[in-house]
Amino acid sequence: MENSNQKLDSRQQHLVNISAFTSKSDVANLRVALNEALNAGLTINEINEVLAHLYAYVGFPPSIRGIHLFKEVVAERQANGIKDQQGRESTPVVEDTTTYERGEEAQMIVTAMSAEQLKTLFAFNPLIDVFLKEHLFADIFDRDILSYTDREIVTVSSLASVQDPFVRSHIGGALNVGVTPQQLEQVFDIIRGKIGKQQADTADKVLAEVIESRSNCNGPGNN
Repeated sequence: MENSNQKLDSRQQHLVNISAFTSKSDVANLRVALNEALNAGLTINEINEVLAHLYAYVGFPPSIRGIHLFKEVVAERQANGIKDQQGRESTPVVEDTTTYERGEEAQMIVTAMSAEQLKTLFAFNPLIDVFLKEHLFADIFDRDILSYTDREIVTVSSLASVQDPFVRSHIGGALNVGVTPQQLEQVFDIIRGKIGKQQADTADKVLAEVIESRSNCNGPGNN
């Protein structure tokens, strides 16, 4: 999933803004970000997908708060004669494997780990292994309104904004699905301007550590 584009496009920048302000429960700035995203052509379904996705990382309260606000924003725009595009629905899933198997495949793509490695990682609590595969990766990640790249940009933006240490794993996941280091740096530049210097500097440091670790692992004798 390599990405030759070294910069975030306009749409992706709006995803970062929505994710960051939702995760921080910054209602005033989220209202502005939602209007700007709609003005730029993002669809109602795309934005709703971002807001729903975020519950898995920052919890239901910020996600639901964002959804209620978005409903208000769309209604206000309609009252002012602005007709926003609803957008397409998610493509129906072809049920040719179990939900667990489908989630496992998606999880392996994002984490770059084998099925056996993932089972070992969560061996202490196999229930969370099932939840991650069947819900997060099968139910959420496989909804194709957003790509895996979109979802990792949203997730990294969220976790970096609230300074959650789990951002390290998702910086790795973003790189695995084709987000470039330059694009992640731009994500953190946006966070620096919209959320705060401390959050961005911390995320930049983690990104540098992840890249260094990967470089060391790929060095001579480590292939």
